[in-house]
Amino acid sequence: MNHIVTVQDAVTAFADFMEPTDAELDEIEREMLVILADVELLDAHIITLDRTPTEVDARRIRRARRRALAARVALVNRTAGRSDGAA
Repeated sequence: MNHIVTVQDAVTAFADFMEPTDAELDEIEREMLVILADVELLDAHIITLDRTPTEVDARRIRRARRRALAARVALVNRTAGRSDGAA
């Protein structure tokens, strides 16, 4: 008879090492405006998946695209202005 055992310990043995570092969490925080703008753009596209886009839908997508681009530009400008040389 073969025993079935879990591999829980083997899978989660290195879980502490897989957590993001403080520097990675700070970078995510800096990029949060871009992430949220991208989610808004994605939501605008998802709304139009099951129907023909109306003029309001097209405006919503254009507005979300402009916000996403503006958030990316702001992130690049902030990153370029940092003195630690990280890009």
